[in-house]
Amino acid sequence: MNEISPIDERSAEYAVSPIFLERWSPRAYDGQPMPEDKLLTVLEAAHWAPSAYNVQPWRFIYAIKGTPEFDRMLDLLVEFNQGWAKNAGALVFIVSKTHSAPPGAAEETPNYSHSFDAGSAWGLMSIQAQILGYHAHGMTGLKFDKIPETLNIPEGYRVEAASAIGTQAAPDVLPEALRKNEVPSKRRPLDEVVFKGVFAAE
Repeated sequence: MNEISPIDERSAEYAVSPIFLERWSPRAYDGQPMPEDKLLTVLEAAHWAPSAYNVQPWRFIYAIKGTPEFDRMLDLLVEFNQGWAKNAGALVFIVSKTHSAPPGAAEETPNYSHSFDAGSAWGLMSIQAQILGYHAHGMTGLKFDKIPETLNIPEGYRVEAASAIGTQAAPDVLPEALRKNEVPSKRRPLDEVVFKGVFAAE
């Protein structure tokens, strides 16, 4: 396939590394299982993310395409996401531990940044996937009420999101309604999201 080059579609106002412009979230995957060592490399990178007090609240549950675990996890996505994620090479559910014991504390207390830290891990995950030639697409269109029991997630953990990871395919593998959106998205101008000194009202 002739893969779309995000560099042709995007530009940055400042000279960031090209990897940030190359990373995007397609829905068209080729259906090939992702080698487990490649997926574990992606998750290794994710778990080197920074976190408050280095408590590392993230947890990852994964499944490889073609396994019963993949089918079970696919069923935990909403129907729309199942329609395209079924062709991903792997699925990963991202979970965070909501309480932790700061240094010197004897008991765990609510960790204010558990979701923030898990999101940091997801960001590194998506970049490492890109470096290896894969694409990761995060999503929160999930059946959240069914996930804890199905995936044996105990109390004290929050399901944050899921990610499909795989090798990109041509858009024609998607339903026709999705094909027109299968392009790298752009970003708002930097001055709409970055403020010097104080927040600027929109």
